Amino acid sequence: MVNSFSKLGFVLAALGSSIGLGHIWRFPYMAGTSGGGGFVILFLILSLTIGLTMLIAEMVIGQSTQKDVAAAFAELDPHPERKTWRYAGLMLFTGPIILTFYGIVLGWVFYYLAVVSFNLPTDIKASEQILTDLLGNSIGTQVAGLAVTLLLSAWVVSRGVKDGIEKLNFILMPLLFIIFIGLLIYASTQVSFKKALDFMFGIRLAEFNQKVFVSALGQVFFALSLGIGINIAYASSTHRRQDLLKSAVWIVLPGIAISLMAGLMIFTFVFEYGANPSQGAGLIFVSLPVVFSKMGVMGSVVSVLFLCALAFAGITSTIALLEPPVQYLVDKNYPRFKATWGLTGVVFVIGVLLIFSLDAKYGTHLGFFGKNLFDLTDFFSTSILMPFWGLVSVLFVGWVVSRTKLYAVSLHFLNKWMFSVWVFLLKFIAPIVILVIWAVKILQG
Repeated sequence: MVNSFSKLGFVLAALGSSIGLGHIWRFPYMAGTSGGGGFVILFLILSLTIGLTMLIAEMVIGQSTQKDVAAAFAELDPHPERKTWRYAGLMLFTGPIILTFYGIVLGWVFYYLAVVSFNLPTDIKASEQILTDLLGNSIGTQVAGLAVTLLLSAWVVSRGVKDGIEKLNFILMPLLFIIFIGLLIYASTQVSFKKALDFMFGIRLAEFNQKVFVSALGQVFFALSLGIGINIAYASSTHRRQDLLKSAVWIVLPGIAISLMAGLMIFTFVFEYGANPSQGAGLIFVSLPVVFSKMGVMGSVVSVLFLCALAFAGITSTIALLEPPVQYLVDKNYPRFKATWGLTGVVFVIGVLLIFSLDAKYGTHLGFFGKNLFDLTDFFSTSILMPFWGLVSVLFVGWVVSRTKLYAVSLHFLNKWMFSVWVFLLKFIAPIVILVIWAVKILQG
């Protein structure tokens, strides 16, 4: 393939899609609200078992067909005349839906990086007010942040797999790890580093409950970008002989490493300066700015470095959310440039509508069932669409694609024993896991 990933480029691109805000923003606050150690240990175990199983399944769909998400399902369907599984290709629209609100959150990161880092709030009340003003009274600022996010993402995607996505990840992924390793080294010099270690890895049996188990499962799903079509799309742009087991391991392990580094660093600072580790989703935007302010001059430096890393991770994810539908349109003979910018325009318009739904003045008119459009879009995509399409993928690979075909396309990276274990997990364990996540999330929603 002329426009395909190199072996390392594929791993870095897939890693970039998974790291994003899920590993750096979501993981620490999920660990904080779930008590720490129990959640972290379950997350590690589930990532290396169920997560790895589902990741390989999605990549097999793409690599074995070398086609876009919709065409890949159609080609592997043993009964194409029925056209039953062609509708599975609709999963590629989940990415743009997520991008409508994900791009807004990344816009907040850019705002905090450019403005708040140099005027850090000194107490929680002031910090909460900054976020409240941004969300409820700053439509123009949020629209500008969304525009910057989408312009950067579209520019990269429009350049293609090799010249755009791969090159960006070759630059940003190493920078991300360098920044995080540096921040972790700095955190390790603090008195509270040992307390953070105990919080993150201490085994407390009382924490191993149903709620923590479901939270850990949900984090694995979110962190590996399952059920969006990204892994299928990226794998379709790699070589047929790419070792998907090694690739998957090299995607999962560094992702785990980033999550653990983010958690250790953040909780060290939180404990060092007496903040609340169970702050929730506001941990990054409310608690951390106050923590950074207590570091003096060094606080602004740490804030800029941390938010740069968060921005790098976010951008690699936004381009991944955009690529599957763009690839689909390119395969339908639309020019990549027009497909990218046309789709980006649609995302931007919907994103602006979501921003208005957050505004204090307009929000009451832009919502249903007690939720604004921003929260509804978040819930619909991450709690309904992602688990649903993840379930479709594992059922398709585990139960629909013939065992002979599956063995043939995985022969170059799985031996017979590994193949049997993988298929067992795929057919019987993964669907149950996904159904549990799905049911709980809908009931909680």
